Amino acid sequence: MIPDKTHRVLVLSTLWPNAVHPRFGTFVESSIKALNRETAWTPVVVNPIGIPPLALGRYREMANAARGGQEGGLQVHRPIFRLVPLVGARRNPAAIAKAVLPLARRLHAEQPFDLVDAQFFWPDGPAAARIADALGLPLSIKARGADIHYWGGKQYARRAMITAGRQAAGLLAVCEALAADMAEIGFERAKIALHYTGLDRDRFRPLGHHSLRRRLAEELGLSIGENEELLVTVGALIPRKGQALVIRALPGLPEARLLLVGKGPDEAALRELATGLGVADRVHLLGTLDHDLLPLILSAADAMVLPSASEGLANAWIEALACGTPLVITDAGGAREVVTGPEAGVIVARDAEAVAEGIRLVLDTRRDPETVASAAERFSWTANGRALGDHYDRLIAGR
Repeated sequence: MIPDKTHRVLVLSTLWPNAVHPRFGTFVESSIKALNRETAWTPVVVNPIGIPPLALGRYREMANAARGGQEGGLQVHRPIFRLVPLVGARRNPAAIAKAVLPLARRLHAEQPFDLVDAQFFWPDGPAAARIADALGLPLSIKARGADIHYWGGKQYARRAMITAGRQAAGLLAVCEALAADMAEIGFERAKIALHYTGLDRDRFRPLGHHSLRRRLAEELGLSIGENEELLVTVGALIPRKGQALVIRALPGLPEARLLLVGKGPDEAALRELATGLGVADRVHLLGTLDHDLLPLILSAADAMVLPSASEGLANAWIEALACGTPLVITDAGGAREVVTGPEAGVIVARDAEAVAEGIRLVLDTRRDPETVASAAERFSWTANGRALGDHYDRLIAGR
């Protein structure tokens, strides 16, 4: 039964899929779709697109993607804000607010909002704070990990985020560890509620194991032996995710083959590292894949390895577990809130030797996929959407 719609929220999110990057921010989209489906809240999404004054190359493509409309049952708007690539981050919140505020005022006049929500703390949070203040509405801001761990390390961003946090009626964090990190740098802990990620259970579930390998080899154009140890790492190719550590572990794992899913600036360096270590024939950089292929890869793998320097609570952790694949991860963010027992995998130190030892431990202790999947039982987009609606309800009840 579809709930009666009694409230409206303006959702500001720079993390959102678009025509150029259809997989970007899909976890935010899934959460807001669940909110729309499961609660009395009607979300209206504003997805600002940053374009420099001279839009060349990829920015020209992004400018062409700055079009709104009805998408998956949601009203999505994509105003353009002006950015200065690489060096202009400090001014992005103000630029976003300037671009969005006329649209927000018009939408609010047509049908009033009850709340303004930012789905990422930087630059969305300070921008949303300006918009909420101008409209006289309560504010909610969600922290996801890099917004706090990376941007919180920059004084100008930390100061702006803490100021926005003070204005907010309530804050969200994706795990307890992130909430604690927020409190440590100056956010009011009593304001922060936990909001765990969701999961598409129809897509991410155990699909078999070795029986998938022949199909997967055909799909990817790879040679994958039935008895090989298959490792997968899912995440942007950036130093923080630690793909280099997994590659450095491979010389000590002669039967292992590694699939790297994701794109990013480290791609060339990772290829060079694999070549230098003599493991290039066992390292496959797959780039961004169709989302329907990811459950096949995760289900076929023996372990999902992600030695991140920092995280909130990675969707890739939950998706791997749901496919019956144990984790080898570092003690980052909400790792201990996910790996709560041996069925979920192991937590290791962030160095190549420890990563290799963790992989060996997982490979030597085979787990039933359904038992592994039980570690992700509490995660669903339905629960996520309802929890977000309950959070909004509390904020407007306190006005």
